[in-house]
Amino acid sequence: MNANQKLSNNSHSSEFLYQVFALLTAIILVHALYLTLIRPNAAAIMEEQLAREAAGETAVAERSFYTVVKDYEQETCFILLIWSLAIMGFKARRALGERQLLQQTLLQIGEGNRVLPEDARQLSRPLEALPEPQRGLLLTRALLAGLQRFGATRNIQDVSSAINDVCDSESDRLDAELSMVRYIAWAIPSIGFIGTVRGIGEALSQAHRAVQGDIVGVTSSLGVAFNSTFIALVISIVVMFCMHQLQLLQERQVLDIHNYCDQQLLRHLKTD
Repeated sequence: MNANQKLSNNSHSSEFLYQVFALLTAIILVHALYLTLIRPNAAAIMEEQLAREAAGETAVAERSFYTVVKDYEQETCFILLIWSLAIMGFKARRALGERQLLQQTLLQIGEGNRVLPEDARQLSRPLEALPEPQRGLLLTRALLAGLQRFGATRNIQDVSSAINDVCDSESDRLDAELSMVRYIAWAIPSIGFIGTVRGIGEALSQAHRAVQGDIVGVTSSLGVAFNSTFIALVISIVVMFCMHQLQLLQERQVLDIHNYCDQQLLRHLKTD
């Protein structure tokens, strides 16, 4: 196993642990918020409305935020929202780290100077001496791959192909790693529809009470149905927007690194 593979495995392990920790943290925070704030307030609002109805007052039921988000489906959607934002934040931070590396002078090549195959090893040493997190970034890996190929084959076209291969594989990897976020973006509205089915089922089971004039149970169940779908669709829109912004950031990152390699390395190469 070479150094790049070891760095990649370490990165994947740390990211997996981060995702597990982020999920557990989201569950604890959201559930604690529901237990201490949302459900007690929702219960108080609903009891007040029932008391007014029992007293014969004709009051219009207010749509409070607490009553709209009080059910388990909405709680699950908020947990998935926080988890997906944490995952995307981790990936965005890595992409921004790549951008910071672009501002550094990694190759000591003066303007107008030429790089021969014999110079490839010397230029690789500062890159190999970088801290481990920076050695695992795409820019470092692309430059090292190009220099190693140039030293081995003495062919500039092979250097370009090596850099293209590294950038293309990175693009594929970044796209594949967003599969969990895509799954969450699909799962959130599905959970909302589950709440819709549950609410409509409960409403139908209480239809006989509505015939007798007691529509409280039916309206409450229908509220569960529509509120869960409403919240799930809103959260899904937020997740999809953030995911597309992250994809745009990553695609620009790969393109900028490819251009950096062209300007800082390829145009200086000379075979004789």
